This record gives sequence, structure tokens and C-alpha cells, in this order.
Amino acid sequence: MRWRTIVLPVAALIVGTTAGAAQAHTDSGAPVTPYYAPPFADECEVHRFGEGEAPDLSAYPDDPLCVEYAKRDITVDNGGALAFALAEPARVALAAPACQYWQRDHWSVQFSRGDVPVVRWDGSYWFDKGTGQAAGRLRNLTVGGQPAGIAEAARAVEQVSPELAAYLRAYGRGGSGLGADAGVPLDPTCVR
Repeated sequence: MRWRTIVLPVAALIVGTTAGAAQAHTDSGAPVTPYYAPPFADECEVHRFGEGEAPDLSAYPDDPLCVEYAKRDITVDNGGALAFALAEPARVALAAPACQYWQRDHWSVQFSRGDVPVVRWDGSYWFDKGTGQAAGRLRNLTVGGQPAGIAEAARAVEQVSPELAAYLRAYGRGGSGLGADAGVPLDPTCVR
């Protein structure tokens, strides 16, 4: 398929850039690890939001703030993409003031209902401004219905850059996603 000749190298570039950034942080002394759940996970009351649902910014003062978003209907033909676009600014704004935040979401982008998704994944991202820790991962990533992980990205770039392909393969052995620890609070008012 023609889209694979475009999308997979772009995905590989994004993954490679992320991996390179992780390596640079490791080289500078900031610990970078495979993804791990937030230390505050046991304190979470998870607030779940449906397709295109924008949270009320004044209704969730929780800290830690833990949310789960359904984003499987980012579809053009039924207005799902528009509903997603209208809800997303409030979702981002909800996260900004939290000291401890964990978001899980489930994405699927397609042109029409019933189409094979252009891209689909499940995400988990969190931060703790008081400790300087953060982590994120994508799981179950598919592009055009085909699995698109580190191994596929490495194969896609191997002809152009064997070095990047080798790095991606080595990076992929570290687990799903990344965790990082700045070693200092990112916001002193969030220290507990």
C-alpha cells in the first residue's frame, strides 16, 4: 500500500527522534527507564470520559488527578473528529494545574465508520511535578491495521539508516515506553 511507504518512515522518524532524545537524557545523567505505573496509582479515583466528552474544569480538584478518555471515534463521516477536536482543549487544560496526573486513553482515527483505522493505539501518560518524574507509553499501535512497533519502525528505516535501525532495536528491548526522573521537583509547590 502506498500509505505504508509514507507513514511507516515518518513513524520511524518520530520513534527514532524520541529514542535519540531518551539516549541524550541518559547520557546527560538524568535516569531514563522503561515505562512504569505512577507511584501514586493506588491513590487514584479514575474519572472516565466518553467520546467527545469535555470535562468540566471546575469539577475535578483531585490531586492526584487520574482520567481515562475514550478516543476511538475520531471519524470524519459522523462528526466524531469534530467532537474530539472540540473536547481536547478542555482535556489538556484539566491536566495543567495538577501536581500528580495520570491519563489513559484509547485512540482510533478513521475516515468513515467501519473503515480500517488509519492509526490506533492505547496510551498511558503520567507526571509528578513534585518529584520530577514522568512516564509514557503507547501500546497496541497499528497503522492501517498493521502492527507498528519498534521492530516495524527499524525495518522501515534500515535501508536509509542501518545505525538508526540498530538503535531502535536496542531501544525496543528496554520495554514499552519511557520513564524519566529529572532528579528535582518541577514545581516546588507540589513537593509532598
